[in-house]
Amino acid sequence: MSITAAQVKSLRDRTGVPMMGCKKALEEAGGDEEMAIDVLRKKGEAKAVTKAGRETSEGLITTKIDGNKAVIVTQYCETDFVAKNEEFVSISNKAAETALSSGIDAAKAEADTSLKELFTKLGENMSIEIDLVEGEGLAEYVHTNGKVGTVVNLLSADAEKARDVAMHITAMNPVVINPEDLPEDVVIKERDIWREQLINEGKPEEMLDRIMIGKEKKFRAESALIKQSFVKDNEKTVEEYLEGNSVTTFVRKGI
Repeated sequence: MSITAAQVKSLRDRTGVPMMGCKKALEEAGGDEEMAIDVLRKKGEAKAVTKAGRETSEGLITTKIDGNKAVIVTQYCETDFVAKNEEFVSISNKAAETALSSGIDAAKAEADTSLKELFTKLGENMSIEIDLVEGEGLAEYVHTNGKVGTVVNLLSADAEKARDVAMHITAMNPVVINPEDLPEDVVIKERDIWREQLINEGKPEEMLDRIMIGKEKKFRAESALIKQSFVKDNEKTVEEYLEGNSVTTFVRKGI
């Protein structure tokens, strides 16, 4: 039978075995990927195999700041048991340190190798994402469960306000910084939903556009960091809490 390039790539991604080895194994297995993995394992070529279909819905978030650089590492696994494993945690910490000193690519390559080695011991799918933020007003915050965290940068350095805003972002999950930053395709999708809802409620056609203007304004405000009620003082918006300072960027990650 004919083996496609996509089949070969899928097997290579799961096993790390070179393309020709994957192709031969697939041919021997009649195109069955799981059988091909057994072929490679029997030959001793596939030592670490990603388990297809297994969700990596556990893990941990690690953040570090060094000077004008902040990193947030999102490391995934299948079970909470592995998320608390000492080696798993160590890989995350090392990835953060390497990203700050040598860049994301170097950190990712190093971590991928370590996670593959750990896979052979623990038998769980594991993966990693690394994001780097640069600026002069950096702060980080990770929730006590270790599964949600944020790095943020303020235009003007203010350690207390930056950490408070990082905490707010972690808790409230804004989509964008400013209302006008919300992608138009997201707003269009919501408009379609609102229109359908209003029609179903029996609202007159001539009123729909006016009602939807109000809905869009509210939707944009609720999605935008600076317009949200500040988590530590809901009498203020985040914008008011910042007192003239502003957020230039943030990265929030959750598992």
